[in-house]
Amino acid sequence: MSTLTALARAQAVAAGRAQPIATVRHLHVHDHPLVLIPIAMAGEANAPLAAMIGTEPASPRLLVVRQPRNRDDRFAFFADLAEELLPYLESFATETEEVPVDRGKDVRLRYLDAPQIWLPNPAGVDFLRLLGRSTRFRTVDGEHPVPAGVPLLGRWLTYLAGSAEVPGSSLLLTAVQALTLHWATGQSSAEDAQLGALLAWIESGAAAAREAENGPVAGPATDPDFDNRVLAPLIERSAPELPEVLRELLLPTWDRMWRTLNLLRRLPAGERVRLRWDSDRDAYTAFAEYVAEGGAPQPRRDGAVAAAARLQRLESAAARYAVQRAFDDPLVLAEYRLSGAAFAGVVTLANPNRVDDRGKRPVLRPRIMVHTTEPVRMEPGTSLTSPARTAQKARVVSVAPAGDGFDVLLELSGGMGRKLVAEPGSVPEVGERLVLTTLSEAYRPGGSLPDPSDTPWTHGGPPEPATDPSDATDLSAAAD
Repeated sequence: MSTLTALARAQAVAAGRAQPIATVRHLHVHDHPLVLIPIAMAGEANAPLAAMIGTEPASPRLLVVRQPRNRDDRFAFFADLAEELLPYLESFATETEEVPVDRGKDVRLRYLDAPQIWLPNPAGVDFLRLLGRSTRFRTVDGEHPVPAGVPLLGRWLTYLAGSAEVPGSSLLLTAVQALTLHWATGQSSAEDAQLGALLAWIESGAAAAREAENGPVAGPATDPDFDNRVLAPLIERSAPELPEVLRELLLPTWDRMWRTLNLLRRLPAGERVRLRWDSDRDAYTAFAEYVAEGGAPQPRRDGAVAAAARLQRLESAAARYAVQRAFDDPLVLAEYRLSGAAFAGVVTLANPNRVDDRGKRPVLRPRIMVHTTEPVRMEPGTSLTSPARTAQKARVVSVAPAGDGFDVLLELSGGMGRKLVAEPGSVPEVGERLVLTTLSEAYRPGGSLPDPSDTPWTHGGPPEPATDPSDATDLSAAAD
């Protein structure tokens, strides 16, 4: 937990209401999302019991497995889920746009939009991941055939669960994580996992949250007391009222999911949210085309090189997401100011037309002086960036104590045009307030990885060739 989030939690306790920890929304909220609330049977490994699904608040569809231990009932449920989910996922694979690549020398196609699915909590993501793994290798013919849409459903669920691991992705989101990204409550992180209590803290306050703690769970696990008193007897006698009981159980969570979406829509979107959604559309386009072309299901597990490449991509996405959030949101950037990775100050001197002619050709290198009352922990030579001018680099020339703070002399490069005279507004003027940080959006190339065939057999490569017994005999004789 960050320092500012801890402070916000303390303020929430004192005020009796959740406190904002973001000034903008850091995720994309779709105009036409799909909400899915899965429920599993207690005591059974990934045995689905029911799901409420839909794209309209007023018309959810309830899917129920009357006998979760019965294979045919489970796969009929999977088929019904595919009937609801696949048309939504495929509905965005229609109109495309051209995206310039290779510095405008070529173009590629990308779908204009992509799907977005909302779950109540991270446990729902794990449930879908297991559901995808158990269905994507099924066949529609042979000894144990399944309905036609089931294997395709499994592949899409596996893809979506994988996208949820990518920091900043908005293809598969959970209400709990989205809310805690923007608000801090006066309860623990474990208690925040209860959607009803979390939403009550934000909408009404602590008193309402205490009442909501005893409300219906958001799945996929059910309440043990409900299982013993209500659910088990209904399943044992295949009671016809089971769907209605489950509907009443899920409707409060269904309502909270749509209230969560409306709450998030009231926040203005961060400037870089659109860029991350563009990346989501790229990923969706690639997978939708792969499926349409008859690509094979995802493997049961990644090889060593594929796993390392995925980890590298996730680490790069996490670093990029952290920087983008900080540049979009002063509250997030304030955390870096506390840790010494950023400082704010006012420009007191500026030489916008300074030219450095010590090299082979003269280059524009303006200098500015920034006075700050915050600690400056950057050494001379450190490269800084201002969120207001991300294409421009500011190299620390010197840091000197001055009055109530420090004077930081900076040399600027980039983002000022190609001439020896800076374009208007490209160099900070005297009196302008700046935030400078070591964070940067600059592209960072990943490390090189070997070809799978070049890895040892312990990591998926070819096994060592067997030794010829006759060679061993000859070697023994030579040793004698």
